[in-house]
Amino acid sequence: MDSPVYAVHVMIVCSIAIQILSVATLWRAIEWRCLRIFLIGGFLGVPAGVYLLLHLPSTTYRTVIGSLLIIYGSYLLLRPPARSLRLGRVSDVCAGILGGITGGLAGFPGAFVTIWCGLKGWDKAHQRGVYQPFILVMQPVTLITIHLMRPASSMQGQLDWKMFAFVPAALLGAWFGLRIFKRLSDRQFEFVVNALLIASGIGLVL
Repeated sequence: MDSPVYAVHVMIVCSIAIQILSVATLWRAIEWRCLRIFLIGGFLGVPAGVYLLLHLPSTTYRTVIGSLLIIYGSYLLLRPPARSLRLGRVSDVCAGILGGITGGLAGFPGAFVTIWCGLKGWDKAHQRGVYQPFILVMQPVTLITIHLMRPASSMQGQLDWKMFAFVPAALLGAWFGLRIFKRLSDRQFEFVVNALLIASGIGLVL
């Protein structure tokens, strides 16, 4: 897609559909107290991410975000077992800010929050109970922010019906993913998440 803004719109629309399906399956497992802290950071980070989206060359933003995901995902896969991080709410807010920035920049708010939840040593249910509702809240906020921040004369921030054609395939993938999730141990879940972060990074770079 020639327009990075349009590409981000497609990702956000698909993501909203996926997260509605996913969150509906784990509604009772949502960690409301933890989620609120991450959302505070997310709301702060989205405007910065959207500003970068509207002003950075598309190749720059894809390369930066993709490279970060590849490097960090590879590190998490190859590192020796380590203690879980025991940091406070300020660190959670900072992770949320990074999530808001990547959400506004690339339609990808879950990357850093997912990484952070894993570093805190939470089990797979606890992690999903935070980062999936975080993504669901951030995506509509990002759409609204793009609409408010884009130049009045720009056509970049407009939605059209064609992007909804991607939603059925996204929902099919989410359905398979949920079935796989139920069969994974916490260790297997950690491996799969890190591998998918690397794959997402490669997809952005290429």
